[in-house]
Amino acid sequence: MFSVIVCLVAVLLDRWLGETRRWHPLVGFGRLAALVERRLNRSPEHTGRSKFLGLLGVLIVVLPALVVAESLRWTLDGWTYLLLQAVVLYFALSIRGLTEHGRAVSDALHSGDLEQAREQVGRIVSRKASELDEQGVAAAASESMLENGADAVFASLFWFLVAGIPGVLLHRMVNTLDAMWGYRNERYLYFGRVAARLDDVMNWIPARLTAVTYALLGNTRLAWRCWRTQASAWDSPNAGPVMAAGAGALEVSLGGPSPYASGIKQRPVLGHGPAASADTVDGALRLVWKGVWLWLVLLALFAVAGLLLRVGT
Repeated sequence: MFSVIVCLVAVLLDRWLGETRRWHPLVGFGRLAALVERRLNRSPEHTGRSKFLGLLGVLIVVLPALVVAESLRWTLDGWTYLLLQAVVLYFALSIRGLTEHGRAVSDALHSGDLEQAREQVGRIVSRKASELDEQGVAAAASESMLENGADAVFASLFWFLVAGIPGVLLHRMVNTLDAMWGYRNERYLYFGRVAARLDDVMNWIPARLTAVTYALLGNTRLAWRCWRTQASAWDSPNAGPVMAAGAGALEVSLGGPSPYASGIKQRPVLGHGPAASADTVDGALRLVWKGVWLWLVLLALFAVAGLLLRVGT
């Protein structure tokens, strides 16, 4: 029951306050990770050595935070630690931030301002936004909402429930390292391998729970079919199920060819139905929010059921 309370308080804090504009812990962590990478990754062409240094880099930036988090569990009393848990989980979540980014795109599309929509979507995706048409902008934003709903919302809730503060911290740190070091280019191909693989492992279960959540809250039959037949064609083992199920739940088509700085990337089509629009972005956000409340309700029901079983025995 305490875990349910912590999750509810964290979600409400995120809804009321949103992301902090200054002094966000992940910003400081990102700067530390960048410093460590510059010091260690000086010979990216050396395969074995780069992999080892990538592992060393992960340990250097992750272990101290985990040691501090675990020590706090034994030094703080019940209610103080509960409040700390809620604050840490609040910093890990990004529901309102995701909503603000998504609505900035959909509002511009609804008003017919394609240039503004391109500018806003360029802040959340790596695609060459200047070459996207209206449908391309809507698809890019919708895919980002669905995928980041898994990474920045449901995975954080999952790892908190599994392992408390150390779990949610480890997930957010690894996810940040993957975003910084997980590129498949000359500099990061080997150095970022450990971070990328660890992120894949930590997101495997949360991604599929997210896909189930999206499926239950939309066109369930189509979502299941798209997940089963399309997800494996996506280049990410976790983003594939999430976006295929999400696209099916929304009854739209996502994916497909898209422009990047390196050229047009041929991606498989996900979902089934008309092309994405501003309404699709809004629909993706509704899936995320409904999913959060569904998780909270289910957690509360499980907690109550557990209490009743204890009383009965």
